[in-house]
Formats: sequence, structure tokens, C-alpha cells
Amino acid sequence: MAVGKLAVVALVASSLLMLSTIKAAGYAPAPAPLGPPPHKIVDPSKDCGGACDVRCSENKRKNMCSRACLKCCSVCHCVPAGTAGNQETCGKCYTDWTTHGNRTKCP
Repeated sequence: MAVGKLAVVALVASSLLMLSTIKAAGYAPAPAPLGPPPHKIVDPSKDCGGACDVRCSENKRKNMCSRACLKCCSVCHCVPAGTAGNQETCGKCYTDWTTHGNRTKCP
């Protein structure tokens, strides 16, 4: 019984020693990758087409989405990452532009 308790105490002591060594060495785990950047700043004369193709790739109405995306890209110089959402990452130009029906213009 005493040998079992002694083994547990030795294991705990060695674990604490190892943790203090790692902390003293300044080891910090690498941050996890966060995925794609929240938006893509684009040059309207070159990059809008490719960025909007990616943005509208999963939309049911691809032609309508592409047309709106290209217009928003040329004015706001930004296309949000992903196929939906993230509009706020492009700023007020992208989020506040609305249609006559008061719906957001930019996909």
C-alpha cells in the first residue's frame, strides 16, 4: 500500500516539475489557424470576377448573385470570404447598400 502511494506522489511531483520547466522555457502553443481571412480587398479591374465567382458558387440564382456582387465589388472594393454571410467584414459600404425593396443589395 505504501509503495502505491509513493509511486503516485513521485508521478505527481515529476509532472509538476515538467510543467514548471515548460513554463520557465517560455513555451507557448501555436495559435490554431482561424480559417480564411474575413474578406478580400480586391482591385476591381482585375479581381472582382474571380472573387464573385467564389462568393456566388453555391447560390441558386448565380447570374443574379454575380451581377450584384460585381456591382458591389466595383464600388466597395471588397468581397466577403465564403459563400454567404460575413458582409460586416467589408464595412458600411457593403452592408448599408440596399435595393428599392429595402433588402441588402450585396450578396
